[in-house]
Amino acid sequence: MITLHQVEYGQKSTLRNLLELYKYDFSEYDPEDVNENGLYEYMYLDHYWTEKGRYPIFIRVDGKLAGLALVRELGTDDDKRTVYSMAEFFVMKKYRQSGVGKYAATALFDQFQGTWKVGQIDENVPSQHFWRKVIAAYTNDNYEEIRENGWDGPIQYFSTVLR
Repeated sequence: MITLHQVEYGQKSTLRNLLELYKYDFSEYDPEDVNENGLYEYMYLDHYWTEKGRYPIFIRVDGKLAGLALVRELGTDDDKRTVYSMAEFFVMKKYRQSGVGKYAATALFDQFQGTWKVGQIDENVPSQHFWRKVIAAYTNDNYEEIRENGWDGPIQYFSTVLR
């Protein structure tokens, strides 16, 4: 059973640990190095409890931690719908290729109704493949792929589907 849970402040250190795994996993695409303490550190971690419109989420499989999602509100679009960004999304390798990522992403799109921007960097081709497939299925191919200044890669832009 796959479940999503809002990360409580008391669980921040657990989220920090999962973010280290995520950043390590992502290191094959990102030139960032660890610091002198051997950590990547996620510079926006505290913002998820100090800024409105940020949502830290744990992904669990049968009660066990399996990943995370960090969702951000970016403002509103021309139709006054909230625009959300999938700031970070991570499923541990042992849970990949089993539907966990697709289930979690779809559940998040359903939970945060509005307009979405989901971006990937150019180097991360597996991520691009995953998001195009999931978003195409979720929207019945009703999404745009755009590029924006300040982001080096494709961004899928779509509105949530009322179910």
